[in-house]
Amino acid sequence: MKPLALLFALLLIAGILWDAFETVVLPRRVSRRFRIAILALAPAWRTYSALMRRIPPGGKREGYLSYYGPLTTILLLTVWAIGLIFGFGLLQWGLGSHISSPDRVPTLATDLYMSGTTFFTLGLGDVVPRTSGARLVTIAEAGIGVGFLALIISYLPVLYQAFSHREVRITLLDAWAGSPPTAVEFLKRLGEYDHVSALDPFLEKWEEWAADLLDSHIAYPNLCFYRSEHDNQSWLAALTTILDACAIIMAGVDGVRSRTAGLTFAMARHAVVDLSQILNRSPLVPEPDRLPPEDLARLRQILAQAHLALHPGRAFEERLAELRELYEPYVNGLSGFLLMPLPAWIPPPGLRDNWQRSKWKTIAHFH
Repeated sequence: MKPLALLFALLLIAGILWDAFETVVLPRRVSRRFRIAILALAPAWRTYSALMRRIPPGGKREGYLSYYGPLTTILLLTVWAIGLIFGFGLLQWGLGSHISSPDRVPTLATDLYMSGTTFFTLGLGDVVPRTSGARLVTIAEAGIGVGFLALIISYLPVLYQAFSHREVRITLLDAWAGSPPTAVEFLKRLGEYDHVSALDPFLEKWEEWAADLLDSHIAYPNLCFYRSEHDNQSWLAALTTILDACAIIMAGVDGVRSRTAGLTFAMARHAVVDLSQILNRSPLVPEPDRLPPEDLARLRQILAQAHLALHPGRAFEERLAELRELYEPYVNGLSGFLLMPLPAWIPPPGLRDNWQRSKWKTIAHFH
């Protein structure tokens, strides 16, 4: 029995340390499906999201969902700590429980108690190792415990710095594309204010944002569950809005070059595909269609009134449909999994931006 316990303890300790290394230190995607982080967090999200689906979409549900991301971080660190404590306690027990304690005959519970006090470097002294092997295991656990705590101290600031960097660009999108953002509102405002010259610099910044999102969310997948500051915003909605806008430009807008839009589209599409793979989400075609034929006709009319004429004929519609097929199934799959609504193509009339809303006074619509 004890040789099996020794083997299991060594595998458990090595597995947790490797999982922590891949999650916190390794700055690249891990394709291996059997991971302690996934095994611990996937059931928790299935249970939590099932409960949240019973609440109607809106501020209340978003408020509850906003707790999940930070709680998963705490849960993951707790699972790692408990696993290491149990592994080292089982290791001491497998070696024969060579420890001095108030108990006449040390038990597994005594070994676990010693493991916990050693891991957190409490140094109580009521339970101590008696043999060289037990002392070696104790020293190793104490060193790993100190390193683990240092890893947590460095991990949390990096995590929240990446979250903050992501949210700045999402917040800036409010005045450009509305709240929630839509591609038609974004292009409409550019045309109405004769601001088309700002399109290329704007899309270049979003190309960089998509690359940064991909890099940070592959390294720290639990960031995907962190919600934005406002209930009507999310990283997925912002990314979808940029993809929608780029698709319209690439399909054909008179007087607007499509090269920068194509580069941004490629990077944004790369991000949604890779993040779908990280979260094990299969593409799912949206039902109903996000842009039915009647809305496409309205889209043409709205942009024409904003002095942005789309290319005429079926060529535009076919090209737009081809581009949509490249990303819409992926963002739709992520939307259903993360409970993050996708933006519409055309905003509802009379919708105000977040900056125009106040509990004290409603600001007049800015045009």
